Amino acid sequence: MTTMTEASVREFKMPDVGEGLTEAEILKWYVQPGDTVTDGQVVCEVETAKAAVELPIPYDGVVRELRFPEGTTVDVGVAIIAVDVAGGTAVPGAEAPAQAPAPAEKEPEEAKPQGRQPVLVGYGVAASSTKRRPRKGADVPRQEPSTATRALQSELNGHGPAAAVTPNRPLAKPPVRKLAKDLGVDLATVTPTGPDGIITREDVHAAVAPPAPAPVPVSQPAPVTAPVATSAPVATYDAARETRVPVKGVRKATAAAMVGSAFTAPHVTEFVTVDVTRTMKLVEELKQDKEFAGLRVNPLLLISKALLVAIKRNPDVNASWDEAAQEIVQKHYVNLGIAAATPRGLIVPNIKDAHTKTLPQLAEALGELVSTAKEGKTSPAAMQGGTVTITNVGVFGVDTGTPILNPGESAILAVGAIKLQPWVHKGKVKPRQVTTLALSFDHRLVDGELGSKVLADVAAILEQPKRLISWA
Repeated sequence: MTTMTEASVREFKMPDVGEGLTEAEILKWYVQPGDTVTDGQVVCEVETAKAAVELPIPYDGVVRELRFPEGTTVDVGVAIIAVDVAGGTAVPGAEAPAQAPAPAEKEPEEAKPQGRQPVLVGYGVAASSTKRRPRKGADVPRQEPSTATRALQSELNGHGPAAAVTPNRPLAKPPVRKLAKDLGVDLATVTPTGPDGIITREDVHAAVAPPAPAPVPVSQPAPVTAPVATSAPVATYDAARETRVPVKGVRKATAAAMVGSAFTAPHVTEFVTVDVTRTMKLVEELKQDKEFAGLRVNPLLLISKALLVAIKRNPDVNASWDEAAQEIVQKHYVNLGIAAATPRGLIVPNIKDAHTKTLPQLAEALGELVSTAKEGKTSPAAMQGGTVTITNVGVFGVDTGTPILNPGESAILAVGAIKLQPWVHKGKVKPRQVTTLALSFDHRLVDGELGSKVLADVAAILEQPKRLISWA
């Protein structure tokens, strides 16, 4: 029987699963101490500021310890689970024991086959030999750094001098990076005040704010003491009357992104009320069409197609603003975002290259996007790179609204409830299916004329859907 030693324990650290994110919340553990795990097995589900992601373990062994309970937010680079791999083979990149076990203690059948495939983008290894070259200084135990960030950097540095290869990229969360970019602030010049040297929104604002006048420090104690005096009764007064919900994960990222968008891009919103009776009839006809068998056919499908046609007729609306270069970036593709309400908050996955899809292909893509979002399985990649977005507030019975742009996009179309209303049709007042559309756009990119043309084209197509043929 082989005795478990500290040298055989491998620590699996929280990876960066979302392009520069600094933390993730552990939603659920799928294993417990004592369970046997295999290379590539999903051991937990975590939620970043962008999406929920399942994490696979990169080696075989027995779970010795879960370092954090469910519901804990953990920094990237911090060990979350310890696995005893005695008798197994560690993957490249993991620290090897000081000495290999004696041949008598290891059965030939336990040799790990070659060719393991990566399970998670940015994590895993390519096919290679299981034999590894011993590292220089491998017999010297590696000490864990003092902070999560330093731990991650140290692992990347290997055994070389830390100062020689430490990345110069400042630590900041995506919304803070976006804010800095919009304000023209170089993060390398900002003094961080957050934990572990992370730059906060306040740090970015402080970098562009004028020097504070002398009275400011004197007046600060007053607002500081007031909340302290009032917060205690709130927490102890009556828990049945109030509930405090921590804002984290997707909800926290959405809040930060919307604030950044609202106060960075100059929004303009225009409205139009349109008779969509013919569109609703076409929806019913398509449901009976064999080309759409098994596909979800609804008004959103034709509204999406109408917006894509309107963009084709007015391509300048499909752009983004590059603050650093002070340039407008014209997009020759449309990644169509669909705002989706989920239990974890609002997310906006997008259909890549939606402009190239036929109507049945678009219906299939919309169906997959909605089902994946409802299951909470939307990947971070699916929410990146959007160019324009549709938000359907009509499903909640709302007539219309003034939607806020998804950060980095040029326009967002809000669709209100479709309902019977009195409408003048062919000179007579008749009950018709009517809805109100609202288009918000970034006035740095889109002037009033261009925005009006796009909205008018969408309305014209929904009023006379045969224009999908004549204008496409």
